[in-house]
Amino acid sequence: MYNGAKSLLHIGGETLFSSEPIYTVSFFGHRVISDFSSVESKVEQLISTLLTHHQHVDFLVGRNGDFDLVVTAAIKRWQSQTHSDACSLIWMLPYPTAELQTHLSDFEAYYDDIEVCQTAAQAHPKQAFQIRNREMVERSNLVVFYVAHSHGGAYQTLCYARKRGKALVNLAFPE
Repeated sequence: MYNGAKSLLHIGGETLFSSEPIYTVSFFGHRVISDFSSVESKVEQLISTLLTHHQHVDFLVGRNGDFDLVVTAAIKRWQSQTHSDACSLIWMLPYPTAELQTHLSDFEAYYDDIEVCQTAAQAHPKQAFQIRNREMVERSNLVVFYVAHSHGGAYQTLCYARKRGKALVNLAFPE
C-alpha cells in the first residue's frame, strides 16, 4: 500500500526514489526483436515491479514495432488480470494519421488515452518521430529501452536519454 513515503526501487542497477503520485515510464525499442518470449518476460517483470512500488504509473508507448506491441500487450494483460486503475496506457503519436481517424473508436477503447505531440505534428515528418520521442523522454521518470545495436531511432533516443541524465533500463542486455 502506498503511504506517501519515498519508495525505494532498484531497476537495471539504478536506485529510484519516488513519492510522486504519478510515475511516468516511456518505452522505446527496435521494430523487430528476435527473442520475443524473453523480451516479453522481462517487460512483464518490470511492469509488475513498477506497479508494486508506485501508486500510479503512466506508461507512454508508441505503436511502431515489435517492442511496442510486447509492451502494450503486457500492460493490457496486467490491467485485465488485476482490474486495477493503478496505471494508464497512453499512446503517443507524432502526428495524426489516417489509421487513427479510421479506427478512432477502437483505439479509444483499447488505450486509456491517445496523445498527439503538437510540436512533432508541426514538424517535417522525417523529424516528427524524434521530436515525439524526446518529449516522451522529458516527461518520464524512467525510460525503458530494447536497443541491441547502435543505429536507428530507438538508439538515437537512448543517446538522448543518457545525455539528459534520465534513469533508464535497456532490456536488450543482461543486468
